[in-house]
Amino acid sequence: MAEETGQEKTQEPTAKRIQDARKKGDIARSKELTTLALLMASAAAALMFGSHVGHTMMRMFSHNFSIRGDAVSDPAFMFLHLYEALWESFFSLWGFFLMVFLASFFSSIALGGWNFSGESLQPKGSRLNPLAGIKRMFSMKSLVELFKAIAKVLVVGSVSVLVVMVMRPELMALTAENIETSIEHALEVLAWSFLLISATMILVVLVDVPYQLYDYNKKLKMTMQEVKDEMKNTEGKPEVKGRIRQLQYEMSQRTMMKDVPNADVVITNPTHYAVAIKYDQSQGDAPVIIARGADFVALKIREIAQQNDVQILSSPALARALFYATEVGDEVPTGLYTAVAQVLAYVYQLKNTPSYNQSSIPPPREQDLEIPETFRVDPD
Repeated sequence: MAEETGQEKTQEPTAKRIQDARKKGDIARSKELTTLALLMASAAAALMFGSHVGHTMMRMFSHNFSIRGDAVSDPAFMFLHLYEALWESFFSLWGFFLMVFLASFFSSIALGGWNFSGESLQPKGSRLNPLAGIKRMFSMKSLVELFKAIAKVLVVGSVSVLVVMVMRPELMALTAENIETSIEHALEVLAWSFLLISATMILVVLVDVPYQLYDYNKKLKMTMQEVKDEMKNTEGKPEVKGRIRQLQYEMSQRTMMKDVPNADVVITNPTHYAVAIKYDQSQGDAPVIIARGADFVALKIREIAQQNDVQILSSPALARALFYATEVGDEVPTGLYTAVAQVLAYVYQLKNTPSYNQSSIPPPREQDLEIPETFRVDPD
């Protein structure tokens, strides 16, 4: 699409773009990382289980070469003998197989994570297109893969020659040892060879892993038009719009509830409505509504206010007026200044009075609060 519109892919891939790519089986992978993990796991397994494998193989050789001549012509005996030999071989090598499997599994998901996609197994006609094949053959990715292949051949070949030269005496000595010791030493030589090759492969992996992540991100980058189209297609769905509104509402509710402890007073209905007011005297601005709610939300506001020793005042008419005339973050309407000022004056008087004497201060009566008729709301 970028070629068709002439736009460059400069925008980072969206979460949906990445998710769609994963559904198609398109994830970041590093074959070199898997190769390195297999080499190191094989070396570790050879060092850990070499002695056990040598002992088991020696016992198997001794047992297999001591079969009676008449037993060779017995199919049942030979089948049972073969089954026992295969089972013993597997049992002696299970540690090696397990380590190699775990290394292969975890290294393959180290970059892109676990992902299974049946879509990647479906046949695609584009894979049979010779022109597309030629284009892939001469792409930048193919050139990088060619460079890596040449580098691996040079590195592995050089290290292999070096290992043979350095360990030539040990290799020659294998012929003079008994079978058990020879197998154990051969696995040890093989393990150190793998470790040396792994040490050089680390250099290849240090280059390949960042490149694979960079190439994957570059491949998924989007044009500005693609980003706009995706947002339009996604947010245009009713279920997505509903989910967005739900998340926005939940976020605003959480933020609102966090502000309740900072309120100067909570004015209640007392059961149906609750409005929390904060007045910053240093700013000199009008009081601000920092939380409001009805029914269950009103109950939560009152609970939080009680837990944080915020003054709660029951004034049904003022609570209804503030609830219907404001939203969270709004300043108190000019017409309700006087009524709210009367409430705040009462609250500040309580704060400046010792607790043992607060009961002597009466709250403002409902009929004394100056609420204009235009703000009055009839009870439900």
